[in-house]
Amino acid sequence: MEYRKIPRSDLNVSVICLGTMTWGEQNTEAEGHEQMDYALEQGVNFFDTAEMYPVPPIAETCHRTEEIIGTWFEARKNRDKVILASKAVGPGSHISHIRGGKVRLDRENLMAALEGSLKRLKTDYLDLYQLHWPDRPVPIFGGRDFSEPKGEDDSVSIEETLEALEEIRKSGKVKYFGLSNETPWGTMQFIRVAEEKGYPRILTVQNSYSLINRTFDGGLSEVCHQEDVRLLAYSPLAFGKLSGKYLNGAQPEGARCTLWQRFARYNGPNSDAAIAEYVSIAKEAGLDPAQMALAWINERPHVAANIIGATTMDQLRDNIASIDVKLDGEVKRQIEKVHHRFPNPCP
Repeated sequence: MEYRKIPRSDLNVSVICLGTMTWGEQNTEAEGHEQMDYALEQGVNFFDTAEMYPVPPIAETCHRTEEIIGTWFEARKNRDKVILASKAVGPGSHISHIRGGKVRLDRENLMAALEGSLKRLKTDYLDLYQLHWPDRPVPIFGGRDFSEPKGEDDSVSIEETLEALEEIRKSGKVKYFGLSNETPWGTMQFIRVAEEKGYPRILTVQNSYSLINRTFDGGLSEVCHQEDVRLLAYSPLAFGKLSGKYLNGAQPEGARCTLWQRFARYNGPNSDAAIAEYVSIAKEAGLDPAQMALAWINERPHVAANIIGATTMDQLRDNIASIDVKLDGEVKRQIEKVHHRFPNPCP
């Protein structure tokens, strides 16, 4: 395993981070425990979860992922072996089952969200606490373009959110903070206000990042370079599509996009054409397509960790093994050629 230090912290995280959002829906508690056991054995010391998980987010299974991690910590007595990250939800109609649907990134909600996560995770602290998405309206989860809000904007201010995070930091219940599904403007505002007011500085941004979604590179990668921020890349395989298993209309039994048609974020125009070319590049180079896609992310300079997720142990083993795959110059050149023909078909 390889490790990277997140700037301005004492966090030395494994480049492969274990994503957990299938546990409690596609995976049982026992399977979640098995995945954590194996990942830790392979040197993965960084786990990412969220109060909303598993996905899809529904009332019947909400919070189950954190509970599964908590029972694992309780049984293994190894909380000190893991750098643990979780996330607090922002506002949204799809999560009306969380705190009565009145979720905002204000003090009351953040305090309640954190206490709930700590209880379920059976720990008294988090290494990294992230805002799952902004409180203000922005183009996320596949949206491309910003639209000015219609009417009065009642979003919780970034300063108010940071003031609450400072109170949490002083309590000792969270070491560091990060953002998720954030924009360049939002990230810089969090940095600016924190510096002006002495509030906690955000260290990471967890955004979607893959061969078919490199929108992060258009602005946020420069923020990472200039401001000591690092990317935690989620959906590195675009819901498994970059493995090639969905090509030509295939619907693998039990796969996420087969089970839930709502997961259409990576069905954008030209996505299949781009994916087919990436798969072809991998096969011509004697590489597994999924491992090539992951290895490309592993090498990116602004990435602290690549958040992989698996529903089977075979997938987990292959995904973690991508850390040992190094792409040669010709493969990288071919990848760039495809990117220029099909730039970001699935933001």
